Parts: sequence; structure tokens; C-alpha cells
Amino acid sequence: MTGFPWRVGQGVDVHRFTEGDHVVLCGVKIPHDRGVLAHSDGDVALHALCDALLGALALGDIGQHFPDTDERWRGADSRVLLRRVVSLVSERGFAVGNVDMTLLAERPRISPWLSAMQAAVAEDLGVERDAVSIKATTSEKLGYVGRQEGLMAMAVVLLARHL
Repeated sequence: MTGFPWRVGQGVDVHRFTEGDHVVLCGVKIPHDRGVLAHSDGDVALHALCDALLGALALGDIGQHFPDTDERWRGADSRVLLRRVVSLVSERGFAVGNVDMTLLAERPRISPWLSAMQAAVAEDLGVERDAVSIKATTSEKLGYVGRQEGLMAMAVVLLARHL
């Protein structure tokens, strides 16, 4: 790959609520009165992060690498998917500089879990905790997030070429 020694990528993911008793965000299981409808574990945060990493290197999106038509990924732990994407990043001579993520949900309350999420993401990316920013917000009761029909995540990454 030629060009600048940095790459920026962004990702967004949304999942609809369904029956269940928890959601998974950044690899952390959070008790909730609903689950999410998904082929894998439905971790919107890690799916958005995977898309950001893949996008930074023009490698497509998570659906191309882990299609929902492939039974290997049914119920998959999204941390496994993230680690595979990080391997692709490394194979192309890049490393994660930092990550900034925003999670949108009216419920469940996410703030009590932010530290555990930050630790899990930092571990999977192979970076220090202070290179991972995770914020949670609501949509002020507007739209599908506000009506508690689902949740959404956004992620931005900076990659740096290995020297």
C-alpha cells in the first residue's frame, strides 16, 4: 500500500430489539429485558468498529468478511470477528492508533459498563486503554432508538503504518 502513513475509517451499525434477556456491547454482556435480532451475537459496537477498521483500508465491510449467509458465523462472538479484522489490519502493515466510539440507546443504561467495554476493546485491538474512547448517549426519545426499538453504534479509527 502506498500513500500517507495514516488511514481513517468510520463505521455504523444498528440492531433491532427482540426477545431476550441481555445485549452484548463491546464484548460485555449487559442484562436487559430484550435481546437483539442478529446472525452473530449482535454486538453493534464491535460491528461498527470492524466496519471502521475495514473501511480505513478499503477492505469492504463486515458483511463481506462474515456474511449472515454463512452458518460459521451464526451466534459468533463479535470479539472473535474483531480480532480477525485486526489481523487483516496488521497484515497490511498498519496498527490501531486510537478509536472513538459512540453508543446510542435509551435502555439499557450503558454507563456502568463503559470501563469493562474499554478494557475489552483495548485488549482485542492490542492498544492501551487510553487509546479507546467509548461514550454512551440517548436519542432524547426520538426515532427508533428513542422508541426503544433498537440500538446503534458509531466508530471512528485512526490507523498508522508500521515503521
